[in-house]
Amino acid sequence: MAQAPGDFRERSLSAQDGLRLYYRDYGDPLSRGTPVVCLGGLTRNSKDFHGLAGRLSARRRVVCPDYRGRGRSARDSDWRNYAPRVILGDVVQLLAANNLHRVVVCGVSFGGLLAMGLAVAAPTALAGVILDDVGPEVEPAAGKRILDYVSRDRPQPDWAAAVTEIKARFPDLSYTTEAGWRGFAEATYRAGADGRLHFDWDVALAKPLMAGGNGARDHWPLYRALARLPVLAIRGGLSDVLSEATFARMAAEKPDLVQLTLPRVGHVPTLDEPESEHAIDEFLARIDG
Repeated sequence: MAQAPGDFRERSLSAQDGLRLYYRDYGDPLSRGTPVVCLGGLTRNSKDFHGLAGRLSARRRVVCPDYRGRGRSARDSDWRNYAPRVILGDVVQLLAANNLHRVVVCGVSFGGLLAMGLAVAAPTALAGVILDDVGPEVEPAAGKRILDYVSRDRPQPDWAAAVTEIKARFPDLSYTTEAGWRGFAEATYRAGADGRLHFDWDVALAKPLMAGGNGARDHWPLYRALARLPVLAIRGGLSDVLSEATFARMAAEKPDLVQLTLPRVGHVPTLDEPESEHAIDEFLARIDG
């Protein structure tokens, strides 16, 4: 059944190991536009994409999953199952369960690395990739900072305190209104039984990455798997995760790479910036033909 733009269906599927995985499903599955699958950052969830998905769903289906251990997906009792290869397997299963045979993947940070992994694991499923502030190299200091932050819960007494904390930790996000900051906080925390707000992810998800050396790995072989695909890469000009040098090398290795830098934005662009919206719309129009 067709939906009004911005509406979504709440769905879930059972992973291969039986864990329940939640996702949002926007738009008309019969739309002619190439479907988009939105893959969020390491700890993020489908709420982050509500603005983007609502806007794109006027012309195409948009599917936004919560990875295991995040948002409304179930927590895993074994932290080893938070390894990227397991998450990638969940994404492949999501595509199969929804008959998504050819999609554009919009990958934010960690989600961009998963998009590169899909180019190896399920190459025929990709019509194109949007990389949001992520490349084949993550700056080591930024990787350590991120893992230190996400690996320990930091409860907040109320939403005002949560917004204040978010603003202090991520001052270079592109939100320009209090509503925007509040929305980001609501996608970061959930109310606990103790009456306080807790991170909306299982902090154990950091353990596999810590065991692998703070996530500092060479992903250039995965990036090269994107060689045949249209790719749009967006970078926050103030990003400490994706360096200018890596961004330049990405273009050198893939001359048809479409690049956009947002000068006054840090990690990560929200994709609701006017420049991002314009670049994404042009990119998708080219893929749709």
